[in-house]
Amino acid sequence: MLYRYFLKQLAAWLLPQPLVILLFTLLSPIQAAELVGRAVLSADTFAAGSTTAQFKKTNRTTPFVHTQPVQGFSGVVKGPKAGTYLVISDNGFGSKGNSPDYRLRIYAIEPDFTTGKVFPVNLQSGERLSWFSRQSFLELNDKNRKVNFPIVAEKSFYPGSTISVSQEIRTNRLLTGGDFDIESFCRLSDGSYWLGDEFGPFLLHIGQNGELLDAPIPLPNFLGIGKLNFVKSPDHPDLMNLPDEQARIDAANLGGSRGFEGLALNSSGTKLYALLEGSLKHDSLKQRLLIHEFDLATKQYTGQIFFYQLEHQSHAIGELTAINDHEYIVIERDHKQGDPHNSAFKYPAQFKRIYKINLKQIDAQGFVDKELLVDLLNISDPNRIGGSSTKAGSFTFPFVTIESVLPVDKTTLLVINDNNYADSFGRTPRQVDNTEFILLRLEKPLNLFNVE
Repeated sequence: MLYRYFLKQLAAWLLPQPLVILLFTLLSPIQAAELVGRAVLSADTFAAGSTTAQFKKTNRTTPFVHTQPVQGFSGVVKGPKAGTYLVISDNGFGSKGNSPDYRLRIYAIEPDFTTGKVFPVNLQSGERLSWFSRQSFLELNDKNRKVNFPIVAEKSFYPGSTISVSQEIRTNRLLTGGDFDIESFCRLSDGSYWLGDEFGPFLLHIGQNGELLDAPIPLPNFLGIGKLNFVKSPDHPDLMNLPDEQARIDAANLGGSRGFEGLALNSSGTKLYALLEGSLKHDSLKQRLLIHEFDLATKQYTGQIFFYQLEHQSHAIGELTAINDHEYIVIERDHKQGDPHNSAFKYPAQFKRIYKINLKQIDAQGFVDKELLVDLLNISDPNRIGGSSTKAGSFTFPFVTIESVLPVDKTTLLVINDNNYADSFGRTPRQVDNTEFILLRLEKPLNLFNVE
């Protein structure tokens, strides 16, 4: 793999991005993936709650009175019964400043690949519900007062406004998108959850009732890159007292929205692996992302770090999911949207891929071995499950953010897009994206452990 590393560096320096991607497409073996299921959740799906989007202008009329959008989803695990899943909705509308009224939740859902619809289900039993009622979700809260910095629930007014904080948020100390940006999660055998946040970045330990069990756990700067002892984004609470956004950006050693986009639990249930979405600001290797090992018994980072190499420094990752104790799945993507075969998209998606990495196979530079599993812009669909989205037997998943992947069995992956409600238009130009759940059949089985 070492020769590939130097070849990539040389190509990235000499060639424009599209040619670099084409070069390594030709060098990388691609397993055929077939679309075997698709279910769609309408973009305009709402759940019980307090008024939201009071600080966000979007492609819908706002605010949303006494309700909040269910999506977009940034992580998925198995649900209370077969065929159901738990998903997290991220911080709401994309930033700390525009999401303080968005309550952080875990939803229970069932994609029905026969009807093509997605249903809310009871969080405990998995039985279908008629709508996203309070029985369909778990709300994150700080009733135990573990957060060691000010949260929205402690304020009378939403930050920078004269709008009163929802009484429900205040009374129940509910956590909001003004506190954390949850982008990844795992469920332990004891029923508790670990979540990866982007604002700190922090790891969050949540109980069965949504309560924070421990203080948010910061990430030490183990590599000593730059001057800070901890990794901090511009939204880190320690930087909130700086005079303006530029001052916070300058003080941070990680870019905004570049925290724990990926979080995986190994098959033994002993370790978490937390993957940053972006490289550290002062890292000379701009294509290097850090995977940090976290020990669940001690609730501490072990100091073991693995390096993931992006195919291009402009890319980002969307998720990290375990196959077994040493193999993991990574979504890597560009920042574009739209089917490249649709001429209505002027700057369509070029790179949406799923890789398998192996933590036991590391090259001389410290990068983990990386094998291409699926090209999401070229999915075989001989049965036209994708309907009008399938062209000449090929289905694409051309969304700007694809942030959930889960092995359903050793040959099937569940993949879900994050529709960034209501600001993404990847499927149809000028039409707000729905949330799509797709099942992909792999040609080569995964070495999957602990499959129920």
